[in-house]
Amino acid sequence: MNHKITALSVQKRNHQRVNVFLDDEFAFGLTRFVAAWLEVGQEISDEKITQLRDEDARESAYQQAIKFISYRPRTETEIRRNLEQHQVSEELVNDTLERLRQAGLVNDEVFAQEWVENRNDLRPRSRRALAYELRQKGIDSQIVEHSLEEIDDEQLAYQAAFRHANKLKNLEWQDFRQKMYAFLARRGFNYEVSQPVVARVWGEIHANSKDNLMNEEVYT
Repeated sequence: MNHKITALSVQKRNHQRVNVFLDDEFAFGLTRFVAAWLEVGQEISDEKITQLRDEDARESAYQQAIKFISYRPRTETEIRRNLEQHQVSEELVNDTLERLRQAGLVNDEVFAQEWVENRNDLRPRSRRALAYELRQKGIDSQIVEHSLEEIDDEQLAYQAAFRHANKLKNLEWQDFRQKMYAFLARRGFNYEVSQPVVARVWGEIHANSKDNLMNEEVYT
């Protein structure tokens, strides 16, 4: 059965969608991309209507993904979860992810590497903590391991401790040590890594102080 398009109007609440009226009645909405070839007066079949609505569902899923990744980079798992929350079928989720891969808009390997580099630059944390964060985002274990191959926990602990030391520099050694250990623990560093780092940072920030008389207790 054929139907005549009697009106096309941009939706008031979403200018990226078009209302389609068939035989003087509202029939359905389409993305502007899918509706671009339609014209008032044109006749379309039931088969064509089904095709249009399928294309609209595919394009809507893709646009939802584009919107989601526009705020910041995302992993495939994060995109999948977001689309599922918007009631997108598994078939369309898979189709959307493939389109994003082909367009170079999603790449878990690149994401993992950039995540690690960003953390190391801004908020250094342990290899274990980084691995946990990446796995929480759905990154494959092999990709996680590869992205952490060159991680040096002691160096990262030193970077984190040195940046934080200015807030604690006026404390006595016992309080300094206690608070710094707690700080590094929150960043995922264990005692074996933290112990020499804390002593090193304490020594460096007091290197020019006459009161810096380190004794054996500092290293215990």
